[in-house]
Amino acid sequence: MKRTADTREGGLSIIAPGMRVEGQVITSGVVKIEGTVVGAIQADQQVLVASGGTVEGDVRTREAIVGGTVHGSIFAEDRVEIQPGAVVQGDITTFRILVSEGGEVNGLLKMGQPADQGTEPSPRTPIPVH
Repeated sequence: MKRTADTREGGLSIIAPGMRVEGQVITSGVVKIEGTVVGAIQADQQVLVASGGTVEGDVRTREAIVGGTVHGSIFAEDRVEIQPGAVVQGDITTFRILVSEGGEVNGLLKMGQPADQGTEPSPRTPIPVH
């Protein structure tokens, strides 16, 4: 089969339930975390943290979909989706975001412009919401 120019590079990598990866994960495609990753994740296309999946480190990608738990910052060039029951303990920098009812974000949010993958969010004191 001949590949065309618009075929996405990279494939799907899965960290299965019960699997624990320690160290940096880098892919040109998509990574789905159903187990645990302790370390930073960089995926050119998408990072999907499934329900029950855990990431202890920063996430850098085009699109992040979180159904599990992330303890670290998320830098997404295009969008972030926080699903019901998901928890993000860290800052989010993205162009667009969807937080479903029951999703939780404990950190600062910077959005509206594409995320600069090379800079960290500036530290600020969060404003309490009552």
